Amino acid sequence: MVAQFDLEIAQLDVKTAFLHGDLEEEIYMSQPDGFKVTGKENWVCKLKKSLYGLKQSPRQWYKRFDNFMIEHGYTRSQFDNCVYFRKLLDGSFIYLLLYVDDMLIASKSKVEIDRLKA
Repeated sequence: MVAQFDLEIAQLDVKTAFLHGDLEEEIYMSQPDGFKVTGKENWVCKLKKSLYGLKQSPRQWYKRFDNFMIEHGYTRSQFDNCVYFRKLLDGSFIYLLLYVDDMLIASKSKVEIDRLKA
């Protein structure tokens, strides 16, 4: 016998995930080609946000995402730090699985999935 579940599923991809992390240390970079200020070519830029290519970017993105989920009433799984869930009023659950910048959301309630996506 095969168990059947009436689940709604949504997939999301965060296109610019690593650009949303907040840096915890001071990081400087040389001015990118095409954006050098005339007369100040030897100056550097202090980063305010993470960029793709920084070692810190994936961790900073995850920390910001984790804070968001916790603030919105979700619980992080004790078995897998990339699984979040929340019990709904009807006793069912909504689950979010995170893999880098891809997400899978599953629940019986399409309304709750849409609320989380918003």
